[in-house]
Amino acid sequence: MNNEQISARLSQFRPPHWAQDPVSAGFVRDMSLEQDSLVISLVLPFVDYRLEAELRTLDADLCRLSGARAVRWQLSQDVATLAQANDAQAVPGVRNIIAVSSGKGGVGKSTTAVNLALALSRLGARVGILDADVYGPSIPMMLGVSDAKPESDDGKTMAPVTAHGIKANSIGFLVGAEDATVWRGPMASKALAQILRETRWGDLDYLVVDLPPGTGDIQITIAQQVPTTGALVITTPQNVALADATKGISMFQKVNIPVLGVVENMSYHLCSQCDHKEFLFGEGGGQRVSDEHQVPLLGQLPLDVRICQHMDNGTPTLIAEPDGALAQGYLNIAARVAAGLYFSGKTIPTRLYTRQV
Repeated sequence: MNNEQISARLSQFRPPHWAQDPVSAGFVRDMSLEQDSLVISLVLPFVDYRLEAELRTLDADLCRLSGARAVRWQLSQDVATLAQANDAQAVPGVRNIIAVSSGKGGVGKSTTAVNLALALSRLGARVGILDADVYGPSIPMMLGVSDAKPESDDGKTMAPVTAHGIKANSIGFLVGAEDATVWRGPMASKALAQILRETRWGDLDYLVVDLPPGTGDIQITIAQQVPTTGALVITTPQNVALADATKGISMFQKVNIPVLGVVENMSYHLCSQCDHKEFLFGEGGGQRVSDEHQVPLLGQLPLDVRICQHMDNGTPTLIAEPDGALAQGYLNIAARVAAGLYFSGKTIPTRLYTRQV
């Protein structure tokens, strides 16, 4: 077996959303011949989608180089803890915090945040979601747990609500559905900090934080007080949304939080009768923002009535239609977010735990 030639072939493999190949990145831990099989062990420091299927495209070449009859891939996952972008105190047990934002309301930010969290969980990560939109908390309804209440056995901390395999907390769990949260900025920020710090999240690979829309005092305060690892910005293709998305990118850059990319929501409408694709809100806006600010365009999601129906029913798309095309779109975005987070960050030492994929 020629290890150098096998390594050289592996170094030519690089998914489009990876910044390095698995050899250069140090993901390849072992290669050996066992009977008639070439066994290759890879450990990923982030979650990814369809990696095993992509690796299978190498099987023929690797068999030729090794003389083996088959390739057996041993994939395991040990999500890395990355350095946060600010000096805020870390949250115990939480490895990485991803802020989801939008420059304006109505662009599907919370819907994207929920499906992103579920997609990361589907890929094998331990995930939580924090509803930081204290004025309009929608996560409880979207997860179908509006009547749930976080439990506290010590009167000081609370256990998050578990829904669809992820952990969640929100001001919506703590106030009545009909009650308005009439708070000034400092009070709202303090309430959010309390929910974040007083929730017993346990071990999480990713905590998705659904920020309020806009770029005002509350958003900046949250960006500074939450130990954020990276952020993504949700927009629609129309010019008014793109202008606000640009402001959101600028806000994160001013507080030194890496922008992982832009998600263009409601990118197009696909007719359910004839599959005609119509760009109701314009075309190419997300790509222009991506090009102008040199941040990745992570995905383009359609305007589809099923997404709205799923959220209203408390069964998000990743749960309602887990194998459908809509879920595929969120899974692709989740893989790009996780890889982008890892390759753009700095790994810090942490207690390791490894899970088989």
